[in-house]
Amino acid sequence: MDAIVKNFPQTSRDAERPSQKEAEDAIRVLLRWAGDDPSREGLIDTPTRVAKAYRELFAGYEMDPEDVLGRTFEEVAGYDDMVLVKDIPFYSHCEHHMVPIIGKAHVAYMPDGKVLGLSKIARVVEIYGRRLQTQETMTAQIAKAIDDTLAPRGVAVMLEAEHMCMAMRGVQKQGSTTLTTTFTGIFKAEPAEQARFMTMVRSR
Repeated sequence: MDAIVKNFPQTSRDAERPSQKEAEDAIRVLLRWAGDDPSREGLIDTPTRVAKAYRELFAGYEMDPEDVLGRTFEEVAGYDDMVLVKDIPFYSHCEHHMVPIIGKAHVAYMPDGKVLGLSKIARVVEIYGRRLQTQETMTAQIAKAIDDTLAPRGVAVMLEAEHMCMAMRGVQKQGSTTLTTTFTGIFKAEPAEQARFMTMVRSR
């Protein structure tokens, strides 16, 4: 079953966004709830620092993948085979516990007359990584963004990541890796292309 990808509108988020002061007050409440004193010397500036860090960690909400993917190149000298960018590092946060997801992405597509600048693929991974996520949703979102904007003959995405919600809490299984994949077009229709993608990802 294909993943259902939802892109929430920017306007509603911006209209409901709390102020900087409200965010800092909420962090002070959490510090007290954790059992510490937000007025002690080491924590006085922590709410400001955390709010600033969250702005950076969740900057993906401010970015639109269509803006990043908008420019393509058609002078490809007839090239029509797989384009693969692998081992793209990403840092995201689990939407269930708000703790880090640390991993790498492998993204490929089959051109249909035009190609993307290679840095654009990494930027799309960054945009979706810097949001509260599940790995499954992020995998599907990357594939859909490239599929919708570039209209290639197919897209393949694999994410492999360690989830701190499993390593730091709960079952506390450090080193466990989760793999997710999404295929569209020729990658979905032809198992041989899926296999070639996987082989190229694993080659060193």
